[in-house]
Amino acid sequence: MLILASTSAIRRQLLAQAGIRFEVIGAGVDEEAVKLALRAEGASPRQQAGKLAELKATKVSQQHKGFVLGCDQILALNHQSIDKAETLEEAYARLNLLRGKTHTLECAAVIAKDGKPIWRLVKSPKLSMRSFSDAFLESYLKEHGEQVLSSVGCYQFEGAGAQLFSQVEGDYFSILGLPLLEIMDFLRQHGEIET
Repeated sequence: MLILASTSAIRRQLLAQAGIRFEVIGAGVDEEAVKLALRAEGASPRQQAGKLAELKATKVSQQHKGFVLGCDQILALNHQSIDKAETLEEAYARLNLLRGKTHTLECAAVIAKDGKPIWRLVKSPKLSMRSFSDAFLESYLKEHGEQVLSSVGCYQFEGAGAQLFSQVEGDYFSILGLPLLEIMDFLRQHGEIET
């Protein structure tokens, strides 16, 4: 059975809806410390996402048998990493910053076994946010409240957050933080789900 080394609700939901049997074991990685160290070394947002996904997968797979899936997602605007907002005020500022611009979501997935990464993928969907009004932004945040804080971009693309965008290039599942189709392909190739 697959182990998901993530406590992300949307990743759990996507795997469950696809009919994949899995167990959740949080990796306990200090993501903020790792990101700071990687940024000090000049790592790109893509490299940061990949390293965090690998750390989560390998850490859990050192203590558990089978395939362990680690994932991470970094929002990149003009090649700069943007982290999750912690308050609604920060969410307002974040959405204001992204308004009218195109950003990338660096979505990394790593599968590890016996403490070593054996498969990896980084997908980079591009999302163009429309130039919505201040009134729309205030209404959106008032209606959705702190639930927007669970998404790095302060939007929940699978719901009303889709209204924030004018154009999207890339895989829907990767926008949500899990390159599901490729993961299922790996699991089929290794006999974990039916072909």
